[in-house]
Amino acid sequence: MPTTNGRSALRLAKLQEALASGGTLHLRDAAELCDVSEMTIRRDLSTQKTTISLLGGRLVMANYPGVTPIYDLNEQQASHYQAKHRLCQRALAYIQEGDTLFIDCGSTLMPLLSQLSHFHELTVVTYALNVANAVAALPNVRLVLLGGLFYAASQSFGSDNMAAAVERLGINKALISAAGVDLERGVSCFHFHEVAPKQAAIATAIQRLLVVDASKFGVVRPAYFAALDDFDVVVTDEEGAPQLLDGHGSDVPKVTVA
Repeated sequence: MPTTNGRSALRLAKLQEALASGGTLHLRDAAELCDVSEMTIRRDLSTQKTTISLLGGRLVMANYPGVTPIYDLNEQQASHYQAKHRLCQRALAYIQEGDTLFIDCGSTLMPLLSQLSHFHELTVVTYALNVANAVAALPNVRLVLLGGLFYAASQSFGSDNMAAAVERLGINKALISAAGVDLERGVSCFHFHEVAPKQAAIATAIQRLLVVDASKFGVVRPAYFAALDDFDVVVTDEEGAPQLLDGHGSDVPKVTVA
């Protein structure tokens, strides 16, 4: 009987065969083809090395013409979950009682939020609806939600005065996520409305932490928002640390490995 990894490999082989002639395959149809749940297909793609990508709810081959990366929060949530959980466990060590935390949008920092219940008193500043929903139920956390126009793809808000609102706050720790980290071209994300709050938090916070898994290294996304040198600490995993340490020389921030 095939092992779990073996069954996963067989499913991916079947999907590659279905995609071999070009075109795309909806996630729902891929799950039906393999007689498993959509979450199982997501897990296969995030845990196995494959040339198949999941973009906008559809499976495509990496070399499919015209394919450009787009951001889907649900897909990002399922991607590299175990690595993100380990990163958040390491980031937790930097948080102290009474801190005011800026917590970025996206999926990377979501595993951290349930751990905040262990503190007696914290303040969380965010422009992300998913972050706000997660911490709103914690009686020990005072929530500051920065509003504006809502962007459904990233469940976050943007406005022209958000940077000024961030700069008026006393932030102890800024926990920043990213969709791309390149040693030459800096740290970037998918959405331009995220740039202003990220940069304001980096400029305002006493300590700046970049929390990013190895899959983001060597990647450049459309919206640049910081240089690596702008951070005091980079929390990454064992795969990401060598790329950072070997390529950035003496200017590298402190690296914490999960």
